[in-house]
Amino acid sequence: MKTTSAKRRVIKGLYAITPDWADTAELLRKTRLALQGGAQVLQYRNKLGDAALRSQQALALRQLTREFDTTLIVNDDVHLALQVGADGVHLGGGDGSIAAARSVLGGAGIIGVSCYNHAPLAREAVRQGADYMAFGAFFPSSVKPEAVKADVQLLRTVRAELNVPIVAIGGITLQNGAALVEAGADALAVITALWDAADIEQAAREFSNLFRQGRTA
Repeated sequence: MKTTSAKRRVIKGLYAITPDWADTAELLRKTRLALQGGAQVLQYRNKLGDAALRSQQALALRQLTREFDTTLIVNDDVHLALQVGADGVHLGGGDGSIAAARSVLGGAGIIGVSCYNHAPLAREAVRQGADYMAFGAFFPSSVKPEAVKADVQLLRTVRAELNVPIVAIGGITLQNGAALVEAGADALAVITALWDAADIEQAAREFSNLFRQGRTA
């Protein structure tokens, strides 16, 4: 029997994760292009910036995502998510418990969890009230070259079992993303193939089109 979890916003389509950029104006310019191209979710992630920069950038991105009615998720930092009025937070393995995040964000906040290549971790996260799961890396990643590897068959397994959005991450490109959508991914989390594209808006549009083409598996 499938497990279900309440969600305020649907996690689907192109899930754009920001690079570690210190230039806020450039971050906003390029993010606008990604949103114009159809990114449905934006995760603010900056591992290098200090607290003041991250607060400034997250607030600016909150304004921008409201303009496009795009879901904003903050990586790791539940208190920053609350501060800027983000839609939710994404928790990695060492980022605190789901219960603690829920106590800060309340019932309406979206809580995503990295499950890497572990289906049992996803089952337990859903039981604890997480709203979506992220699996990967499915392909070699320049952002996280040391990331654990996940197999595409894992998507089929968890898709048949869990009735929550599933996000695929790790080295995803326009060439390999379709296979993940076909296997059951509701969203594709992309960094390099989006932000390093010569035309970010067009790249976002092409990633979004992978979902419009439909799932055949």
